[in-house]
Amino acid sequence: MSRTIYLLRHGQTEFNTVRRLQGRCDSPLTALGQEQASAMGEALRAELGSAEGWAMRVSPLPRAQASAARVAAALGLPATAMTTDERIIEVGFGDWEQQLRADLVAQHPVLETAPDWHFHSPNGEKLDEVLARIDAFLCDASLPQKLIVVSHGLFGRLLRARYLGLQGDALFTGEMPQDAFYRLHGGDVARIDCAGVTA
Repeated sequence: MSRTIYLLRHGQTEFNTVRRLQGRCDSPLTALGQEQASAMGEALRAELGSAEGWAMRVSPLPRAQASAARVAAALGLPATAMTTDERIIEVGFGDWEQQLRADLVAQHPVLETAPDWHFHSPNGEKLDEVLARIDAFLCDASLPQKLIVVSHGLFGRLLRARYLGLQGDALFTGEMPQDAFYRLHGGDVARIDCAGVTA
């Protein structure tokens, strides 16, 4: 059977509201972020009909764990369905973590238009490193065939692009919504919107 992946980003965080880079650091979900995570769970339950047989892989960062717990609750999945996977953690932004995007652009104007601007950070994770762990995850034959993944904005964008076989600047063109998620199946990616919340 061809694997089906539902790929979700965590809900809005306090850092998201001011465009402060998180990377491997963390900030709590806002009230809206909590609503978004629950709404994704409700929309996923409507999509699946039943969560029986579905497993979850979750980034180790607290914002993803908190979002996944709300998704699992909406689906009626037990805590044992959630497994932490280091491979789906957010991209590490090195010296730029906790910096405001606006401040970085003011210091380095080229970042305003560079598609790969996240990867210009000193001591940050390299694109090749991120793509290698994405490939390792997607090619892992031991993963369940029915899989829900709760991860992050940039990582999820790159995973979807890699799944579609995109290269170059096309890797960075995807959306990073917190009020929608994606179904990856049979080489196609479909967006599924959630009702009642907006990012």
